[in-house]
Amino acid sequence: MIAQLEAAGALGAGPVREALLALPREVLMPQAYVRRSALDERPPRWDLLDWSKPGDREELLAVLYSGESVPIQHNAESLLGRTGRARSGGVITSMSTVMSLTASLLQELDLRPGHRVLDIGTGAAVTAAVACHICGDTGVVTLDRDQNVAAAAQARLGALGYRPAVVSGSGEAGQPERAPYDRIFVSFALPCVPGALVDQLAPGGRMLMHITTTSPSWPALAVISRCPDGRVSSHLRAVEFAHRAGHGRKQIFLSAAFRERITARSAGSAEARAFRSAGVPPSDEARGFWLALDALHPGLVRHRGVDDLVIGAPGCGSWMAARPDKTGTWAVTASGPRDIWAEIRETTVRWRVAGEPEVYRLDLEPDGEQWVSAGRGQGALTWRLPTPHTVTEEATQ
Repeated sequence: MIAQLEAAGALGAGPVREALLALPREVLMPQAYVRRSALDERPPRWDLLDWSKPGDREELLAVLYSGESVPIQHNAESLLGRTGRARSGGVITSMSTVMSLTASLLQELDLRPGHRVLDIGTGAAVTAAVACHICGDTGVVTLDRDQNVAAAAQARLGALGYRPAVVSGSGEAGQPERAPYDRIFVSFALPCVPGALVDQLAPGGRMLMHITTTSPSWPALAVISRCPDGRVSSHLRAVEFAHRAGHGRKQIFLSAAFRERITARSAGSAEARAFRSAGVPPSDEARGFWLALDALHPGLVRHRGVDDLVIGAPGCGSWMAARPDKTGTWAVTASGPRDIWAEIRETTVRWRVAGEPEVYRLDLEPDGEQWVSAGRGQGALTWRLPTPHTVTEEATQ
């Protein structure tokens, strides 16, 4: 796994690499689920692999060291004392993060010996274990909303000789009783930065967390720093991959039926309209543009894994599919009340006038408002993140 991460450019020499080499994942995750059913099969079927069973070990090691996300909890069950093998139906309620994402974020976090660390979203406790290895366990606090996950993490970190503070509670609230922290790491995405976490950041401290809208297509990484004089400096960077949205957060997706409808209509239908356009949208690598599109025109989802540029708006049923020809002209097919292609073209102009930003300023105002911006004056590209109060109301509905 380490060699794969290095080859992919997700891991370099340093303390994170040394920590990952030293941590046996089979101790942190002595049990894990593997899916035995196809992705579209209902109900889903899972098998629980168990390190205590010699016959499971080869497959379990392959799962744990694949670098992929590892499912560790089904239907919010207790992770300690589980028996049986097969599970049918239900949902996976906790899993480890893809290791390439974890490794790159931990390196950016810049953990150092003696740091006080708040790890929010314990999960499989990989991040907490790395923090204990590098910083020492006395200053590490790891928090998970699920008491069963927290209890298992405490036992498994203890098996490695680590005794951090393991607590359960609200991730957005943090753990003010043990603040301040030199590093705060949030392993789930939210619509905005929780002010309570910023308040718990020590002078010279750094916090990393992903920001997402209701769409999972175009996330961003918020980097928040507290200067030695107490001032807060932060920015938002468009990224390709991010943590999943936090528990209870609404997310929109293109259902299989919606995708099939797009395929059928783009092949020719009276309901679809077809036209050609000379406007060229920015490439997939221009993530700062797609982040702006998501913020300025909410409710869009990208359909990945196809050759065409396909974007849908599940809320109203609109969609578009575009393909360039050899001359650079785009053949566009669209349907529904929203003109998604026009939204792309309008945002392209604004993004280019603002200087084609990939990194945006993130201003956290004293009144709780949070503004994202790039450029200056008439050419500024600006939007507001949902306020924490609004986010809390949405999550409880």
